[in-house]
Amino acid sequence: MVRLARRAAHGFLLLLGVSILSFVMVELAPGDYFAEMRLDPRVSEATVQALRVRYGLDRPLPERYLRWVASLARGELGYSFAYGQPVGPLLWPRVRNTLLLTVTATALAWLLALPLGAWWATLRRGPADAGLTGLTAVLLALPDLVIALGLLLLAVRTGWFPAGGMVSLGHEQMPWSERVRDVATHLVLPVTALVLSILPVLVRYVRAGVADALGAPFVRAARAHGIPERRVLLWHALPAAANPLISLFGLSLAGLLSTSLLVEVVMSWPGLGPLLLEAILARDFYLVLGPVLASTLLLLSGNVLADALLMVADPRIRDEAT
Repeated sequence: MVRLARRAAHGFLLLLGVSILSFVMVELAPGDYFAEMRLDPRVSEATVQALRVRYGLDRPLPERYLRWVASLARGELGYSFAYGQPVGPLLWPRVRNTLLLTVTATALAWLLALPLGAWWATLRRGPADAGLTGLTAVLLALPDLVIALGLLLLAVRTGWFPAGGMVSLGHEQMPWSERVRDVATHLVLPVTALVLSILPVLVRYVRAGVADALGAPFVRAARAHGIPERRVLLWHALPAAANPLISLFGLSLAGLLSTSLLVEVVMSWPGLGPLLLEAILARDFYLVLGPVLASTLLLLSGNVLADALLMVADPRIRDEAT
């Protein structure tokens, strides 16, 4: 618990630093939402200045930051100029959608990577080993954008899957089971894009970790006692390779979260990615900060979860924590 509390405290400090840096960077960016109004001859300069005063953009930067922090405590996260309402109610449904996409992709990627990487570690040089090496190399070389666009093109040409969005028209009128199937069908393409982007890295790490464990003295001793190879792999090698793989789990969450922002934009998934892009294009100050802060919080939560899993898997870490 002490280790988790220490990691949570570090995460809070990091979140504070990210919020300050993001606030300053957005402030230093040229232009703002109300500056666009100056291009409209029907809007006078006095009107623009009055709006800036109304929304507190004329106040000093430290005061604006403290007012924004106070709005965080109320769950508002500032005020969106484009939508005319607090950022919080706009943000939380997008966070839920991004979590649905990212958690599903993470679970599927690890469910594929663990058995595939472990099996690869047992292979000697041959066609299967060469095929897996070439396939993972190709997937690593492909940019995430190309994978997403290729899957989108496949959906458009074949009609097998929805080409974008999260739900179909008339979703609310469907029975509950049909609504679940509708969302699951729309999940296929973005989840596939995310899995293909992270799977080669995970498989190679699993293979390397299990291969090292298979060469350890205790594994050779288990083989010498006549224990079957499958049991040696599942009950000896995989647990020995667990610690670095659990640490990789936290990093994979970060990679998938950043990739999901791009995939969401390409495939019109209503998550944090399209909201962040829309906010940047509109120069909606507080709406930019909301997705940035939410993404950082999700990343830190993934790292804390990885630490908790490490403590469960390794008694030595629990002893150090106490």
